[in-house]
Amino acid sequence: MKLLRAAKDRGVSDVGWLDSRHTFSFGEYHDPAAMGFRVLRVLNDDRVAAGGGFPPHGHRDMEIISYVLEGALEHKDSLGTGSVIRPGDVQRMTAGTGVRHSEANASADSPVHFLQIWIIPEKGGLAPGYEQKSFPESERQGRLRVVASRDGRDGSVTVHQNIVLSLGLLDRGVSATYTLAPERFAYIHVARGSVIVQGESLTTGDGLAIAEETQVTLLGAGDDAADVLLFDLP
Repeated sequence: MKLLRAAKDRGVSDVGWLDSRHTFSFGEYHDPAAMGFRVLRVLNDDRVAAGGGFPPHGHRDMEIISYVLEGALEHKDSLGTGSVIRPGDVQRMTAGTGVRHSEANASADSPVHFLQIWIIPEKGGLAPGYEQKSFPESERQGRLRVVASRDGRDGSVTVHQNIVLSLGLLDRGVSATYTLAPERFAYIHVARGSVIVQGESLTTGDGLAIAEETQVTLLGAGDDAADVLLFDLP
């Protein structure tokens, strides 16, 4: 079973300093047919203008992953953590019992483009926590590189849910295959570029939910390398 979530069908929030595309229902955008996929609840494609940012706000009982595509994102939270997230960096924040944080464009003259991902945790009431690691292009080129997992495998960030998130950069004609265990599901999101997945042509912003498959093959199909995410979900 395959279900396409086309880029043009995503929700839109544009408030000047923020241009956001919502794969699933979020904020004022509500689509009862798009409330997430399995434990993947939010996938926002955000562009923040120079000098813009999200003021301090609260979260709880959610695993929040940020992946920067271009520019630099400054993070501060109530745990006393502060960092700048740059292209290739993956940050995991466990909101748990409650945390407040802010996110701002770290540049006064260039935009920042990033993905914000929310995963429903395996249980509530976890202690808030934070982790950030860098995965250079060389580790993602021509393959699927695990960047987030429950067990922190291969140096990935640790997520409190039985998922595996992999990133890949696929040039035209280059393929990568991922094997799914029984009763597992996949969700593919194309951050940039074009790929063919299980016979479906996907381009920037498209998503594809996959069930009842044992292998997922992604084939680069654009002039530039496709930047793709593959979620392996329970």
